[in-house]
Amino acid sequence: MTRSGKVTVVGAGFYGSTTALRLAEYNIFETVVLTDILEGKPEGLALDINQSRSIEGFETKVVGATTTAEGAGYEATADSDVVVITAGLPRKPGMSRMDLIGVNAGIVRGVTENIAKHSPNAVLIVVSNPLDEMTALAQIASNFPKHRVMGQAGMLDTARFTHFVAEKLGVPVASVKTLTLGSHGETMVPIPSRCTVDGKPLSDRLSAAEIEELVTRTRNGGAEVVALLKTGSAYYAPSAAAARMARAVMLDTGEVMPVCAWVDGEYGISGVYLGVEAEIGRSGVKKVVEGSLAPAEIEALKSAAEAVRSKQADVKDL
Repeated sequence: MTRSGKVTVVGAGFYGSTTALRLAEYNIFETVVLTDILEGKPEGLALDINQSRSIEGFETKVVGATTTAEGAGYEATADSDVVVITAGLPRKPGMSRMDLIGVNAGIVRGVTENIAKHSPNAVLIVVSNPLDEMTALAQIASNFPKHRVMGQAGMLDTARFTHFVAEKLGVPVASVKTLTLGSHGETMVPIPSRCTVDGKPLSDRLSAAEIEELVTRTRNGGAEVVALLKTGSAYYAPSAAAARMARAVMLDTGEVMPVCAWVDGEYGISGVYLGVEAEIGRSGVKKVVEGSLAPAEIEALKSAAEAVRSKQADVKDL
């Protein structure tokens, strides 16, 4: 396989390091750079991952780089094609994603400014919480075209919904198709009208009450993991989602994925970063795909847009 390009993962916590491992094991990148402000941590993790290459059969080289808030160390990330920003504090039990906005805004702004300085042509994939607001902030801080900045949310929320449906029905996850749009939080909008099992409507297999129960569990999916872990938040499923998005960018696949993207007229919504389906490729979001939704789902999506719009307007001052 021909390897090319460079992807940087900012933040070497569980989420970042697992994302870096997944990206390296794809064996499509020449280099994966992993950064962190904890001295030696990214270098140690990179060394560990590199020593697994002969076992797992990949050649992608992982480079660790300690960085500072003042910008030292970011030269290792120079000319990255894709940058996944995982930096920031995770949730603790009882916290909402919005509880993180003050502290994570400063971190994401600083990271993004340094990344933009060294990789002015990169596509940014933001995963820091609160997701919709941090994606908007990364676009402001980088001043990149909006199509080159997106957030990872819908991929994860959809995967959680798919898992819950498959478990409820006792069927393979491959037989289930689900979709969630909207925000990554309270105004998440699962789309039951687009959910199927073996190609047949989910409503043929589950009652409206049963579907609503799974929708609620999906909306609280992250909090459920946080409550069980007690000392951190989810990272296996989130890192799988972020890595798949980076792969779609690098390989210019044109895959349609639910992501947090800039919406400009689709569904009658404009001027906001929101969870929608989008075609992903080398330029980032190639286009937002306006799929068929039930009238109530469109209204819920519009409500989600207004809920995140006001918060996104505030982030420019954070």
